[in-house]
Amino acid sequence: MSYNIGNIVIATTNPGKIIEIKSCLGEYSNWLSLKDFKDIIEVEEDGKTFAENARKKALGYAKATANLTIADDSGLKIDALDGEPGVNSARYSGDKLKGEERTLIDHRNIAKVLRLLKDVPKEKRTARFVCCLCLASPEKVLIETRGTLEGIIIDKEIGTNGFGYDPIFFVPSLNKTVAQLTQKQKNEISHRGNAIRHLKGKILNLLEI
Repeated sequence: MSYNIGNIVIATTNPGKIIEIKSCLGEYSNWLSLKDFKDIIEVEEDGKTFAENARKKALGYAKATANLTIADDSGLKIDALDGEPGVNSARYSGDKLKGEERTLIDHRNIAKVLRLLKDVPKEKRTARFVCCLCLASPEKVLIETRGTLEGIIIDKEIGTNGFGYDPIFFVPSLNKTVAQLTQKQKNEISHRGNAIRHLKGKILNLLEI
């Protein structure tokens, strides 16, 4: 079955994710986000894995918007913390407070990670970003992909670009944190960029572009 290009919804209100996904996938479709739909009911992210959450969100929001929908679930897995914060990465320090800015949540989450890793030596602070992407129609899952980025958690924030845990995620091969990279540099190596590249060709084939 082929689908009209039409609209494709990016199932997030996170401006950083919207920018990353749109910049990686290009302008062949009319990209929308959850901000374009009023009173949409939030899909609960209660899966045990990134893939489960991405699948649930893609299907849920595709049905709610009657559009093809791309959803991602992504986060940070730290070896010394037995894979935490994992699927709880966005709410590791607690749920979002009413009216709280996204950047404040990010700083709270970072502070918790640094506190937990306070006495962990550098060589044991290995970690990876993981991203699972899912494209779904209102009826079914169409495409699923996964991407990762390996790195080390440093002991203080460096850099002002990006979002989430980017300021403490150091990439040894670049000698920089992800927050020190330009958007173009980040897209070339990031977990989300890797997952999107796997997704892009499959979407173009699906839409017969």
